[in-house]
Amino acid sequence: MKHYMCFDIGGTSVKFGVAGENGTLLQKNEIPNVIIQKGVDGLVESLASVTERYRQEYSLHGIAVSTAGVVDPEKGLILYAPKYFPGYPGTALGERLEKRCDLPCTVENDVNAAALGEYWLGAGQGAKSLFCITVGTGIGGCALLDGRVIHGAACFGGEAGLQHITPDSTWEEMASTRALIRNVAAAKGIPETALDGRKIFALAQGGDEEAATAIARQMDDLATGIANICYILNPERIIVGGGIAAQETYLYPLLDAALRKKLFPLVYEKLTLRFAALQNDAGMLGALYNLLQRQ
Repeated sequence: MKHYMCFDIGGTSVKFGVAGENGTLLQKNEIPNVIIQKGVDGLVESLASVTERYRQEYSLHGIAVSTAGVVDPEKGLILYAPKYFPGYPGTALGERLEKRCDLPCTVENDVNAAALGEYWLGAGQGAKSLFCITVGTGIGGCALLDGRVIHGAACFGGEAGLQHITPDSTWEEMASTRALIRNVAAAKGIPETALDGRKIFALAQGGDEEAATAIARQMDDLATGIANICYILNPERIIVGGGIAAQETYLYPLLDAALRKKLFPLVYEKLTLRFAALQNDAGMLGALYNLLQRQ
């Protein structure tokens, strides 16, 4: 079996693993993302060092990368990145890793990679068309048709979190975990720093009315954005990922009921709602699927 090095580059940490071509992760761990302290050169060197370490144990045939930011997947080029990735835009990450490690390398946006992972081995298996969203500090999205990402002319395809739900508010400003925290903190008159998503769901499941009301509002706002996506793309499956995927039992009935109200019956009946299944491994596995498809 061929083995591949897989990376999922986030803002604070880099998840990595060695996987077989069937998607079985044989090793996995994580290291800090050093880009703020050591720049892009330091980040590239940290990825290369991990690769070289595992190369002593496995015969590696490629490097598969999932990363935050907008990516040109044909060139492995970072087009745009959040402010906590200084110097990242303009980085030819795929080319640099190929030269440094003498291995083929592909690079894909993290949400796109997560969607590919779910399509290959998770909640998207068997779907001809799907839209995957990740809900966290913001909202990311990816549209897949026949297992291929719809990247768009500027590689911005699927960035549904930026759609305007009201003239002044984007979807992620209204329906992200950050918005949920803001709403609960305001209702309770406490600092936002006193809360996080896990605490809010624990409160709601313990009978806290303010937390439960805020979550119901979040699901309604989430359903509004999903409905817009459904009317444009009409996918057969919607996959919800990110931190809230762990709360599927609590959230599914709320989100499903909201979607039923917002969608035409024919659209709703042809739609399957799923929560992501691969959790923290989705980005790495999707990056591998991307590499295998491009090879």
